[in-house]
Amino acid sequence: MMGRSLSCRALPALPIVMVMTASLSGCSAEAPAAPADPVTVLTMRVAPTEVTAADESPGRVVAFRTAEIRPQVGGIVQRRLFEQGATVRAGQMLFQISPAPYRADADTAQATVQKASAAYARAQADRLKPLVAADAISRQSYDDAVAAREQAAAELAEARATLRRRRIDLDFSRVTAPIAGRIGSANVTEGALVTAADATPLATIQQIDRVYVDVRQPAERYAELRAQSAAAGPVEILTPSGRHHPVQGRILFSGIAVDPGTGDVLVRVEVPNPGERLLPGMFVRARLPRPRMAAALTVPQQAVTRAGDGSAQVSVVGGQDRVHLRRVTLGPLVDGRYIIQSGLRAGETVIVEGQDRVQPGTPVNQRPWRGGAAS
Repeated sequence: MMGRSLSCRALPALPIVMVMTASLSGCSAEAPAAPADPVTVLTMRVAPTEVTAADESPGRVVAFRTAEIRPQVGGIVQRRLFEQGATVRAGQMLFQISPAPYRADADTAQATVQKASAAYARAQADRLKPLVAADAISRQSYDDAVAAREQAAAELAEARATLRRRRIDLDFSRVTAPIAGRIGSANVTEGALVTAADATPLATIQQIDRVYVDVRQPAERYAELRAQSAAAGPVEILTPSGRHHPVQGRILFSGIAVDPGTGDVLVRVEVPNPGERLLPGMFVRARLPRPRMAAALTVPQQAVTRAGDGSAQVSVVGGQDRVHLRRVTLGPLVDGRYIIQSGLRAGETVIVEGQDRVQPGTPVNQRPWRGGAAS
């Protein structure tokens, strides 16, 4: 009896619990989501502008002229007459090779000239000519005198030529600078025996008051540079530290063959080098100009992000201030702004700062971007 009454008393409580549970679950299912607050971003409106673009490529500095100093006669080096690393002028004496043997050869050649000159003076052809006309001597005697005179003249000419050669060898014992420039280290010292067949030069002079910068470009780009050669602008040079070289260069089209391995061609830039800031062998960066674009669309560099596959994209604000992503094709980077070749239209609004806080479809609160400072 007691068990039956307890069960009867517990029955009325069950519907109350079930009603409360159903009521609570119904309230949670019908609660509306709170609307997302707009995200404040800095934006700009894309407009066409005039741009002069340039391709920035690595290049290597080459001396304007290089001269290897080599002896033209053999002998013992007596003196070195320059400071290593100094600037030398054309014609300046650099080395003195022992001149004694060449001076003796020149003296011998001079004596031979004097001997041949005396023999030519003793020729009798001119004196015998009137006699043969008067039949005072035979024609054979006169012909022999004429032949002796011609032989003496030839020997005199040969002796004079030998003398000139010996004097040239004597001059070659004084090794001089063929060009002006900065001379490097000496490869020989006093007392060294040198010959004209030596493989190693005595020293090397490089003219670096102006230099070349060799830049490799794709063959199709090289063709563009040649096509615009008449209107090609100056070339800016950036030093290894990133600083601008004080003087701009000009393009020389020295390449005449395409590298079969890379498909590149050599473009040579001539650059004045005041203060010799650019040294041969140094790697620099050259900005090769492109044709001027009168109406190019550009966006700041920070407005461009990368998709998962590495392609470039920008965040565009559309209708109702909602964000959507747009794939774009980038051109050169000019003064911190990318040239957009395709993917954007003039008049569209692009997020410059704050795109990392939004997703496609996110509402935004726009504030104008002006070089990093909001108005």
